[in-house]
Amino acid sequence: MTNFNGTILEDTTHISINNRGYAYGDALFETIKVANGKLLFWEDHYFRLMASMRIMRMDIPMNFTMEFLEAQIRSTLEANGLENDNARVKLTVHRNEGGLYLPVQNAVGFNISVKPLDDAIFILKDDKYEVDLFKDYYVAPTLLSTLKTNNKAINVVGSIFANENDLDNCLLLNTNKMVVEALNGNIFLVKGNTIKTPPLSDGCLKGVLRTQLLAMDKGLGEYSFIEDSISPFELQKADELFITNVITGIQPISKYRKKQFENKVAKMLLEKLNTKIRLG
Repeated sequence: MTNFNGTILEDTTHISINNRGYAYGDALFETIKVANGKLLFWEDHYFRLMASMRIMRMDIPMNFTMEFLEAQIRSTLEANGLENDNARVKLTVHRNEGGLYLPVQNAVGFNISVKPLDDAIFILKDDKYEVDLFKDYYVAPTLLSTLKTNNKAINVVGSIFANENDLDNCLLLNTNKMVVEALNGNIFLVKGNTIKTPPLSDGCLKGVLRTQLLAMDKGLGEYSFIEDSISPFELQKADELFITNVITGIQPISKYRKKQFENKVAKMLLEKLNTKIRLG
């Protein structure tokens, strides 16, 4: 079952070919993890969505409160028998139909779909995980690149490239040839006691788990986070590389080209995240 503008419908329901999310990628989405019925990091997701809608010049309905959207998500989980379970939620907000590139209105609609997940907590996956650079196309270092929109062509083509080359993931570069992110999450580089991730000004996604990790800075003992550009030359000199997103949590990278990496910091951070989930 899916939720379309507050109405629960069969998940075989079709959207119109004139839907602006389909026709022009004029849509935003949030992917939210639910653990034992609890929406993880919901406040971060909500405020990112509201900020993104403003940047996209979408009208924010008066009823689009945090409580309203959470209730809509919960009703969708309940309709699918997942109200007390683990699930992946996709909340999509699209500008309403009408117009070509120039919309005739800025009002919006929404859709919520859910799928079951196996695990409530994040599980460290320390199997082989090899990445390389994707250099066919580049990310623009602009504010639009930080948004989670339906415009994901580079991620799709990059994923096909990774699959064709027996890679588990690829790292994207911006037009300044700096490492921005992975195909499905933010990138972090560990060197010595420093954990570095690209700044939003480089064009990386404003990831919710990225936000959560950066907020941990004071409880890391000898380690500290910095937001700074990452040159491709730094990758092979790093002690550790890992990718973050709200579904996987933290994915350690085991190999980049000829360099093998450890996962000590990734393991430490994942334990802290799981503790936060349990206590929350």
